[in-house]
Amino acid sequence: MRIGELATRTGVSARSIRYYEQQGLLVSARTASDQRVFSDAAVDRVLLIQRLFDAGISSTRMYELLPCMTNPDVRTSWLTDRLREERERIVAEMARLAHTVEVLDHVLADMAVDERPTRSGERSAA
Repeated sequence: MRIGELATRTGVSARSIRYYEQQGLLVSARTASDQRVFSDAAVDRVLLIQRLFDAGISSTRMYELLPCMTNPDVRTSWLTDRLREERERIVAEMARLAHTVEVLDHVLADMAVDERPTRSGERSAA
């Protein structure tokens, strides 16, 4: 199938599909006129790539993981360990972001205190 059909069948833009190919995540054959032609298996591959991106996994890490994920004969504890590492990285990032939100909430609360009207009806300066 051509890139447009793959894009339609997966809901992923042709631009993204070209990026996946550039990153080595997806392969195509070329016609005599140098147009990309993808196998039917490319649909599942693109959907898996999208799922991994949604899970916060970078294309660099995906390049390492995909061969193990798509071939049940080579699935190993290495793959499970790498996916667990990715999960731990994301959980740590969530903790950092939660802390950032907490700090920002304190800054906003402090600003609200500074904006209370004074006795003269003016707002206090920060």
